[in-house]
Amino acid sequence: MNTITVKDGTEIFFKDWGTGQPIVFHHGWPLSADDWDGTMLYFLSQGFRVIAYDRRGHGRSSPSPVNNDMDTYADDCAALVKHLGLKDAIHVGHSTGGGEVTRYVAKHGGNGLVSKAVLMSAIPPVMVKSAKNPGGLPIEVFDGIRAGLAANHAQFYRDFAAGPFYGFNRPGAKTSQGIVDNWWRQAMMGDLKAHYDCVKTFSETDFTEDLKQIEIPVLVMHGEDDQIVPIADTALLSSKLLRKGILKTYPGFPHGMFATNPDAINADLLAFFRS
Repeated sequence: MNTITVKDGTEIFFKDWGTGQPIVFHHGWPLSADDWDGTMLYFLSQGFRVIAYDRRGHGRSSPSPVNNDMDTYADDCAALVKHLGLKDAIHVGHSTGGGEVTRYVAKHGGNGLVSKAVLMSAIPPVMVKSAKNPGGLPIEVFDGIRAGLAANHAQFYRDFAAGPFYGFNRPGAKTSQGIVDNWWRQAMMGDLKAHYDCVKTFSETDFTEDLKQIEIPVLVMHGEDDQIVPIADTALLSSKLLRKGILKTYPGFPHGMFATNPDAINADLLAFFRS
């Protein structure tokens, strides 16, 4: 397997296909690099070098009982970028991966390392409700996720994928069992403690200052029917905080829209990459 070992001894698994300008894909919780396989094949065919990796404690990377925080996630990405010698890269993050991209670019993305970024169905600026963020989701939502993981994480993951993640719970929606099974397979590969810790990380990390620091063009893509990361308190705010933010919204699209609507998403990504 392709792996690197980062400073605390954690092994990070990655995929690296092709040549050309690199695109680095950052997956959502609690998934793996495999979530991007279809997207990676498409952009490989368009002449890009495509890279994706399993976040620590996810997929084939080492179990991670500690250091499951956004700064460490960004540092892991920086170590992989250095290992691969990437320059002028495009970073694309979905959901929690969008937070990872935001922190990485703000903290490590200077000196020509990053040319563009994409935040897709992404968690910034901050998800949890507070006095500073009155439109956020109540802490009880995230407590419920933690309770579901602790009680029966296998069933919780099955229900999560079959329901709101892809909008399969909407009236008239046609469920793709393959998409659901692949989501569940990826989730069950990871480390439960790391997944549990990551709930706090993706819900409570505040990316406001990170967004303000980013100087490169950033495409903010979000489904208007996202039941996991509601658009009003995320994409609509993030796009205003970015210096060169470009907002693209999709009526009726769910959280996992790059799997349910790949043709539309890939076309918009390609146009942004080549602009």
